[in-house]
Amino acid sequence: MKHVLPTRLVGPGLALRPFSAEDGRLVARALEDAEIIRWAVGAHLHRLPLADRAEQWLHARLTAWSDGVPHFAIADPDTDDFTGYIGLRRIHDGNAEVGSWIAPWARGRGLATHALLTTARWALASTDRHGMGLHRIALHHSIDNPASCRVADRAGLSLEGTMRQATTDHTGARYDSHLHARLATDADPEFGAARS
Repeated sequence: MKHVLPTRLVGPGLALRPFSAEDGRLVARALEDAEIIRWAVGAHLHRLPLADRAEQWLHARLTAWSDGVPHFAIADPDTDDFTGYIGLRRIHDGNAEVGSWIAPWARGRGLATHALLTTARWALASTDRHGMGLHRIALHHSIDNPASCRVADRAGLSLEGTMRQATTDHTGARYDSHLHARLATDADPEFGAARS
């Protein structure tokens, strides 16, 4: 896999772009959401004062591309305003994990599904087709979050099973997670009118 350069992708109703410092205000607003804090930012950020969370979180996303790790701001395609996050991590030997969340003010428009579809298509496309050339992307989420199951399914990430007590939330409590994955050789789902 070649080094990944900062990229802008377009999908239905969204643009995926590298983060900028100007995203700080809206990232801070999103990180006030209890569900994002519970499931998506980890204990290390949860322990920080609210005023410091966004700065720490955003700094990691601003510098990630220099290490070849793609973290996208999900943005409004017309205004370029921040509406959520999707990124790849643990990239190794053709595999990666994907994580995402949608800001509270942007939910209910299908952005999670379309962002995952767009990211998966790019990540699994060969490098000669301007993709990352990955073979497998995986997503895991709490079994208490059925919306994530629907998003993964609509984006072509098949449910592979339950990982028992594999993940902890910000309090350290363990919970079961569903594991979904999509291979480069899997059929590509069509963009749908999904709502998540």
